Amino acid sequence: MFQHKTIQNQTIDLPLGKIVCVGRNYAAHAKELGNEVPKSPILFMKPATSAVPLEKPFSIPQDQGSVHHEVEIALLIKSEAKNISEDDAWSCISHVGVALDLTLRDLQDALKEKSQPWEMAKAFDGACPLSNWLPLEKIRDRNSIQIRLEKNSEMMQDGYSDQMITSIPKLVSYISQFFTLQPGDVILTGTPAGVGPLESGDIVKATLDACHEFSGKVL
Repeated sequence: MFQHKTIQNQTIDLPLGKIVCVGRNYAAHAKELGNEVPKSPILFMKPATSAVPLEKPFSIPQDQGSVHHEVEIALLIKSEAKNISEDDAWSCISHVGVALDLTLRDLQDALKEKSQPWEMAKAFDGACPLSNWLPLEKIRDRNSIQIRLEKNSEMMQDGYSDQMITSIPKLVSYISQFFTLQPGDVILTGTPAGVGPLESGDIVKATLDACHEFSGKVL
């Protein structure tokens, strides 16, 4: 069972709830996949069963085509939020972390061609490696949070939250109009350009806010 933990390895007393994700929240990422830049956030969900610890060896599907990494800033919800305003959005967030939105790219492309939902390509068991959590007050500038991903010591993704099409406060407010956010829920805020395939044996290192590193290995 996945447990929320801080970087000091202290357990956070919150159950893992739903994982609300946003697609194409960086224009460069939308363009690299040949997608249109959306006019409003594209939302989808991952179940709690998709979450695994990023900092422990994690497995990927071996027989369903290419598995892509998509590194994202993750937000941990601490209090119930429904129709929350942008000005109050940060008040319902307690911690920030890193997530990998693992994507079965070949399967996703096939589903999109048929105009079918993405869940099988995005919400499978193990599809959301999550790091330990950093308290929100440790973030130096909430308006410009850096997120980076290295694979086998090669820089793959590097972006800042101020490059997002929909900012974090606007995103939290928008999501809360459709889904009541509850303590233990997680929001993934979108991925910068540079997504690509993962293979067994790969070593990944995600960096949050330029100085907090989280490393994992693909089994």
